[in-house]
Amino acid sequence: MAAAIATSSPLAAQDYEPDCERIEAFLSEAVDDGRVAGASALVWKDGEERCFDAAGLADRELGRPFERDTLVQFFSMTKPVTGVALMTLWEEGKFGLDDPLYWHLPEYEKVEVLRGEADDGTAITSPPRRPITIRDILRHTAGFTYGADGSPTNAADRAFEELQPLDADKTLAEFSQAMAKVPLLYEPGTHWNYSAGVDVQARLVEVLSGKDFADYVQERVLGPLGMADTRWARSEEDLSRLARIYTVEGDGSFTPLPRDLWLEANFMDKPMTMGGSGLVGTVDDYLRFARMLLGEGALGDVRILEPATVRLMASDHLDPAITPDKRSWLVGKGNGGFGFDFFVRTGPPANPEENRGSVGEFFWDGWPSTLFWVDPRQDMVVIFATQKLPFDNSLHHDFRDAVYGADYDGGL
Repeated sequence: MAAAIATSSPLAAQDYEPDCERIEAFLSEAVDDGRVAGASALVWKDGEERCFDAAGLADRELGRPFERDTLVQFFSMTKPVTGVALMTLWEEGKFGLDDPLYWHLPEYEKVEVLRGEADDGTAITSPPRRPITIRDILRHTAGFTYGADGSPTNAADRAFEELQPLDADKTLAEFSQAMAKVPLLYEPGTHWNYSAGVDVQARLVEVLSGKDFADYVQERVLGPLGMADTRWARSEEDLSRLARIYTVEGDGSFTPLPRDLWLEANFMDKPMTMGGSGLVGTVDDYLRFARMLLGEGALGDVRILEPATVRLMASDHLDPAITPDKRSWLVGKGNGGFGFDFFVRTGPPANPEENRGSVGEFFWDGWPSTLFWVDPRQDMVVIFATQKLPFDNSLHHDFRDAVYGADYDGGL
């Protein structure tokens, strides 16, 4: 339901108000048009809830509606939670942003960079020109891979596929040992490349805190924020509220994600607790986390981070030398760069095809098309929950049009 972008009289930031009827219409049309099985949207602005609506089904086979307390698998929306947990340790002086990673995780001292391949496919590697820093793992500039999306095309991705660092049966300690054996795709600091670096953050939390990663996150982030319905490990009774994940085919058919893939990360008592994925919760719980970010580290009387730390995380940390051709698909997220586990908008939408948003906003999303963003200019947080594969940026484009209106000027 994307509306045409106006070519004149753009809506100025100071004139903006969310249109709940337009958001409700978007959700209904997305369901009716077969774009999603179900979805919900929540808008918090100027210190109060302004809009909430849900449409469609959380489980098509059971006819169960998508509701406010529906549990969703956030996937990569877990990453900002991990980043916040790590930055609490930075505030305690446990590490420096430019510390070599191997100072704290010695397995990365001997990491190598992929330089090419021999005729037999063997990796040709050599040491990096400089060590990976903690800043690198926070901004996806370490040079790590996430494995191939399909068939591996280089020796680093083949090594990842062979070693399976993120196998659900591994612990974070075992993950990190395996990950250190995978050649880097790039010299540290030279490319933005989405990767398992946030899972390295999770292992770093364990080493620096001396606690299990999930326990530390519960103690320092989820618990204090009152996110009582968000965690990695779930019980069988939670299945009655869990939204199914559907792959939506080109012919409009919905295929449920196979049960073992759908439930492995949370319901099968596996040892892996990823930093880059795995949290399951409700939109209301995630709203509490996002409101803390909007409050520059505080939610009511509870402070998780200092204001300067949140501002640091929500600033663009990509060197201009990391040109658009060295930023993989990040450029498709909008006119901006990357902070610590967030995309950061640094300029207004450059063209009608770009997703609407305000200068200064920061956000991230998740594989089954989940999305949240923090818009300080509008004193606003928005949560969009659905469970649709493949990841659908066009859905986010049209949802942002519904939230802002197609004429929103980006807040300049």
